[in-house]
Amino acid sequence: MKRLYMLAIGLFFMAIAYAQTEQNRQRFSPERFEAELQQFITQEAGLTQQEAAKFFPLYKEMHIKQRALYERQRNLGKFKPADEQGCMKAVQERDNLDVELKRVQQTYHNRFFDVLPASKVYDVIKAEEHFHRRKLKQWSHGPKPGKDKN
Repeated sequence: MKRLYMLAIGLFFMAIAYAQTEQNRQRFSPERFEAELQQFITQEAGLTQQEAAKFFPLYKEMHIKQRALYERQRNLGKFKPADEQGCMKAVQERDNLDVELKRVQQTYHNRFFDVLPASKVYDVIKAEEHFHRRKLKQWSHGPKPGKDKN
């Protein structure tokens, strides 16, 4: 009887741990991430509401194009070609996609100058880098007791 009781308690705690793990996995929300990113960039770069209203549609458009290129890169890396010629072609395609990513970035940075002063474009780029580094650090260390989970 005592073993059955201990087994039941063990299963109960395992179920709680599993539920918490699932809850942590399901916490990521792309919409929330984007909203946090926009808020952080707006604050760090000192964007006014009018500047943000003009800037973020361009910013989102840039990221949509970049995501499409990242997806193509990811698909290239799924399977290694069987021969040397195929490997060479895959490496060259990856290089072309890297160059295209930089072209997209450069094109949109130039378009950002039409809606923001250059100093704010610079601040936006730095804020985005800072935000992503901070998020990666948070995700790699997990939530800390008593700390903000955002």
